[in-house]
Amino acid sequence: QVQLVESGGGLVQAGGSLRLSCAASGLTVIIRGYAMGWFRQAPGKEREFVAAIAWNGGSTYYADSAKGRFTISRDNAKNTLSLQMNSLKPEDTAVYLCAVGPRLGDRAIQYNFWGQGTQVAVSS
Repeated sequence: QVQLVESGGGLVQAGGSLRLSCAASGLTVIIRGYAMGWFRQAPGKEREFVAAIAWNGGSTYYADSAKGRFTISRDNAKNTLSLQMNSLKPEDTAVYLCAVGPRLGDRAIQYNFWGQGTQVAVSS
């Protein structure tokens, strides 16, 4: 099994930045060969893809809403995933969840392991 714990969320003004982290534990040998991703879910809305990164960091994939503002990265030696979020907007407000899956993708069903999430709130 794999456990994922997100951190770094908080309240920030529009235009500000946050850096989210996801720490993996358990069978981390699995993670090193898997893609990792960030999704978000706002109240009353479906889970939404934000960004994903291939097992070796060689490929990244972003939702249109994240392009140019967010940067995903991973450190396989430390079993961590990060999301640098700049120029935040009120519509970025959501719970952000870390996920691990066998291949790069933008659908939640493609990911096998999930964290509990960290809350991001952006005020106008």
